[in-house]
Amino acid sequence: MQLEEYFDFLAPDDIRVKGTRVGIESILYEHLHRDQPLEAIAAQFPSVTLEQVYATVLYYLRHKESVSAYLAKWLDYCLAAEQAYEQDPPPVAVRLRQLRADRESVEVAS
Repeated sequence: MQLEEYFDFLAPDDIRVKGTRVGIESILYEHLHRDQPLEAIAAQFPSVTLEQVYATVLYYLRHKESVSAYLAKWLDYCLAAEQAYEQDPPPVAVRLRQLRADRESVEVAS
């Protein structure tokens, strides 16, 4: 089996483990940024086998420059989305925050 056969290349910014909805960025983030062992990553994503996790890391090592750029774009997107959410949260999030603050103020007053 060729290494690329482990993946579905849906778009330049969307590479997934074949047969799953798990993007390689999820696996690589856990491995590279959170120093998770490969076995723990496989356990965290039940639809992914340990072999697929190893294939993802090997794909990264063989294509380090392009996959690093892919990951950087993904991280930038995540940070921008998080900032947009914090600046303009959905009404339900605002309401939940208010309920939590109200509950905490009652607990402090007790």
